[in-house]
Amino acid sequence: MVGCLGLLAVLLLDGASAAANGSTDVPALSPPARTWFPKAPPLPPATGNQVEVSTVEELIRAVEGAEPGQTILVAEGHYLLPRYIEIRADGVTLRGASGRRERVVLDGVRSMHGELLGFRDCADVTVADLTIQNIRYNGFKINSDSGVQRLTIHNCIVHNIWQRGVKGVKVPQENREAIRPKSCRVQYCLFYNDRPKRLTDDPHDIADGNYIAGIDVMYAKDWVIRDNVFVGIQGRTFEGRGAVFLWFDTQDCVVERNIILDCDVGLQLGNAHRADGVEVHCVRCVAQNNFITRAPEAGIVAVHTKDCRILHNTIHDPDSRMSRLLRTVFANDGLLVANNLLSGPGMSNESDSEIAFGGNLLRDMSGAFADPAGGDLHLRHAVAEVVDQGVVLTAPVTEDIDRQHRDERPDIGADEWMADTER
Repeated sequence: MVGCLGLLAVLLLDGASAAANGSTDVPALSPPARTWFPKAPPLPPATGNQVEVSTVEELIRAVEGAEPGQTILVAEGHYLLPRYIEIRADGVTLRGASGRRERVVLDGVRSMHGELLGFRDCADVTVADLTIQNIRYNGFKINSDSGVQRLTIHNCIVHNIWQRGVKGVKVPQENREAIRPKSCRVQYCLFYNDRPKRLTDDPHDIADGNYIAGIDVMYAKDWVIRDNVFVGIQGRTFEGRGAVFLWFDTQDCVVERNIILDCDVGLQLGNAHRADGVEVHCVRCVAQNNFITRAPEAGIVAVHTKDCRILHNTIHDPDSRMSRLLRTVFANDGLLVANNLLSGPGMSNESDSEIAFGGNLLRDMSGAFADPAGGDLHLRHAVAEVVDQGVVLTAPVTEDIDRQHRDERPDIGADEWMADTER
């Protein structure tokens, strides 16, 4: 079950170098990388109130004492955090000073806590151009019961986080509409683990070593999760949660243009478990233009959704353990599943609802993809059953996974074939 992009890539540090937090001579991470992975546009240069940090003590002091609107610039180095830290002011930006995310590493391996970097009662915060790694529970912890709004996580690496890379917790019913996490962005990030989870990573795991996911958010509204890469988010027995997992009355979110490789579940809209009066997990959410390779539990699953859309995704798993590249379960009223390219043995519709299916192609397409083992599901040549064969949608998906224009006769899958396009 180990993927082909180097899931055993490790931080090239010895103990002595790691102790020298803030040192610019610390070797870089060696994360999975391919030329066709999404590339983050650089943030504009920092302006206004700025503080520069280069040691763990300076970093903790700057984060916990951040002033509204302040930018914290973190020098290249390896920062062994002794405990959890939290941003609590509006408009704060925490970013790697050099823009090289693999060179600014916030490491929880020696932390006394199980969470690394949190957000509480704040809005318009940005975290960018850095790595978080090695924590037992949650990497980026969104305390969404306190009112966290318009958070952006941009061009970060999330490495060896053993429950959730990004976690948004339950929101109490009182004042829920006002404080639920709204308009957040997770974009151009790399989530990867070196290996499947072990019981020793999390002795309190409630799912026999499978309580793991990339992004897990409840009560989200108007989120965009795009242009990220997820590699090797796997449970002990390969029965973990989604690389992206949205549930508990999540509304109007878009999950698009992500690369998901060797994760137990690709995209998970909802869950069989409902509590706190929740009847529908995902409302008007869209999953489109994603590449998913080898997701043994399911490529995309929809459970207790309403008016959601699953459009123009490419899922490749010809040896699928469960034969359900796309799975629908329980109520999914108003669900549209269209123009998806399913390269493998099956789709599983276990839903009680009438679902609109159209333009989906189920067929092993291994020979048509650029590098199916490595997760590159771009078409390497025109395929008659794919090109111009998608159904025309009333609300069309106008771009593909590379943001190339789709014409009025769309192709099936995430990649719109362009004969003159160089990969």
